[in-house]
Amino acid sequence: MTRRLIACGLVLTAFAAVTACGTRSSDNGSPQTLPTSTSTPPSTTAPSSTEAPAGNSGAAVPAVKRCDSAVLKGEVAPTDAGAGNRYGKFVVTNTATMPCTLNGYSGFQLENASGAVPTKLERKADPGPAAMTLAPGGKAAANLHWGVVPSGNEPVEGPCQPEASKAAAIPPDETAPLTVPWTLGPVCSGGRIEISAFYAS
Repeated sequence: MTRRLIACGLVLTAFAAVTACGTRSSDNGSPQTLPTSTSTPPSTTAPSSTEAPAGNSGAAVPAVKRCDSAVLKGEVAPTDAGAGNRYGKFVVTNTATMPCTLNGYSGFQLENASGAVPTKLERKADPGPAAMTLAPGGKAAANLHWGVVPSGNEPVEGPCQPEASKAAAIPPDETAPLTVPWTLGPVCSGGRIEISAFYAS
């Protein structure tokens, strides 16, 4: 027994390993089997805090809001003229730092310093409504068409209708208007203006 314990001590010194050889007697004289190597309980690794739970694609993406008068800047630019007809574009720009959506027709009411000027807005699907997202600085346009030839009981001498200096334009599905300058003269036929839906510009 002494020889066996000495041998084990040499092995422990040579390899610096936590091992034991054979059996030894316990204090009460009964044989006791020692482990042949140290065992480390399997480690349980907690999920990393950076890992997304199963089925979760990551942080929620904020919903894109509609473009409203608080973020849109507008202008009316002429595009063509001839035979008593005038054509232009109502162009809006997203001035926000986030994208916004636009889909449909704008309201459009001519005004001057005295208030509202007769306006008969007619929607024309040229083009029709189509959903779009305006990036910051992105633009959309709506086509405009009106006439400058008096009709009905409109005067043939002088302006056919009071001349507007601005227009109140309400973005699709909104209620608050944005103001745009109007420098394109009077609109005849009782202020009749054809307007298309917005499209990417």
